[in-house]
Amino acid sequence: MSNIRVGVQLAPQNTTYAAYAKAVCEAESLGVDTIFNWDHLIPGWLPKKKHPPDPDWGNHFEAWTLLASMATLTHRAEIGCLVTCISYRNPALLSNMAKTVDHISNGRLILGLGAGWYEKEYREYGFLFGTAGERLKSLENGLIVIKERWAIDKPLPVRQAIPILIGGGGERVTLRIAAQYADIWNCGGSPKAFKHKCAVLDGWCEKVGRDPEGIERSVVINGAPEAATCDRYVTAGAGHIILNVNAPWDMNPVEQLVRWRDQNYPKS
Repeated sequence: MSNIRVGVQLAPQNTTYAAYAKAVCEAESLGVDTIFNWDHLIPGWLPKKKHPPDPDWGNHFEAWTLLASMATLTHRAEIGCLVTCISYRNPALLSNMAKTVDHISNGRLILGLGAGWYEKEYREYGFLFGTAGERLKSLENGLIVIKERWAIDKPLPVRQAIPILIGGGGERVTLRIAAQYADIWNCGGSPKAFKHKCAVLDGWCEKVGRDPEGIERSVVINGAPEAATCDRYVTAGAGHIILNVNAPWDMNPVEQLVRWRDQNYPKS
């Protein structure tokens, strides 16, 4: 595998907008291929945190408003949300939002989508949580609506078609949806677990008649991006490694990841 991409997910919490904007610009200047935010509605969303929201959690910013800003702050890197919860926005409206950011960025948007999972966040903002099956059905129905709107709403997207990233590792439904609709698939886990998920995705591609080579495999990692670990992910099937970074913004790990890419997988 020769075309390995690296990216960064900058968590929009416990920071100021000015500091976040500076981090976005610095990430692009370091040479990452992609810059993502996330689609959470309350800060400190990790399960170990207390609920309802604790004032000690600090600031938090909304994903798609922030994406519009990220589109103007950057010039080369692709941008996206890792991943947009399909339940939080009407899919027809989301298609228009995505198309607008696609135009602002001159065709650099990746539309990341997921079924949603964090019940407390749904409750806090008044969304119907439902069952996992219902949320996955909403994801699939939403994908159909989004693609239909992109084909008829004016202006058409700059990049046709806007790449769709599906996030999640559910083997019975999520990976089947990824096999049918995704240009990029994203998951976490160890290299061994990631390799297994890739094999399941390949199996779904065969069942739905999709070329598995047409789906870029991406993985999110935390902490220092050790070269040996990155190599294991590539061996497991990853073509896109995304480093999760939180404030305060230490970009040294990002620089290490870019250096690893450039030394091992230089662009032709």
